[in-house]
Amino acid sequence: MTVLRAWPSDLDGLVALYPRTPEPVLRVNFIASLDGAATVGGLSAGLQGPGDKEIFDTLRMTCDALVVAAGTVRAENYDALRLTAGARTWRRAHDLPEFPLMVIVSGSLDLDPEQLIFADAPIRPIVLTHRAAPVERVAGFAEVITAGDADVDLAAGVAALRARGAGQVLCEGGPALFGALIAADLVTELCLTVSPLLVGGGPGRIATGAPGIPRSMSLRHVLTREDMIFLRYARPPVDQGN
Repeated sequence: MTVLRAWPSDLDGLVALYPRTPEPVLRVNFIASLDGAATVGGLSAGLQGPGDKEIFDTLRMTCDALVVAAGTVRAENYDALRLTAGARTWRRAHDLPEFPLMVIVSGSLDLDPEQLIFADAPIRPIVLTHRAAPVERVAGFAEVITAGDADVDLAAGVAALRARGAGQVLCEGGPALFGALIAADLVTELCLTVSPLLVGGGPGRIATGAPGIPRSMSLRHVLTREDMIFLRYARPPVDQGN
């Protein structure tokens, strides 16, 4: 199978490389430097380059729910999940709601209702938390899903999203959430952008936290644009116990 692909000439070509799948998927999108850094100066924006935004926007356009940890929402100053006019047109043409669900994972519920992710949201965001959390903090500006007693049960949370029709779930991190999803064996795809930078020591890895059971992944394609590399890995079609 040829995995080295030419950069698509149009949006349809890019969507074909990052398709919606018949089966449920939990797709994680991350960027890292050549030496494994997840950020530059504390933010992922310092790693971005040609082609990265096109893939980022395509993954958001095609998903049913976008899941992000509260710490990443704060650190990266997330805006509302509004999408472009073209992306909304594409979704309507494919019988999808105009906007994906925006889901913020938080145990403390230390969230700012004035942040644009809430204040400018086209549809009410969802906060995924646990049953011991002080839900009154966010009840006025977000829908709340509780999963787990004292910690967020990610498997139960993803199942709750699936029950709402969100079969195609996209996660943009951060590293602690990615690590927790790996530990819970929930990740079915990883879209990894490799930025042509050497950052040095300091920034952490793209996944942190408790180790999970190693799982083999299958390389679906390699794209390049200038010096950027874009990798898509997925679980093999037949799970052989890896």
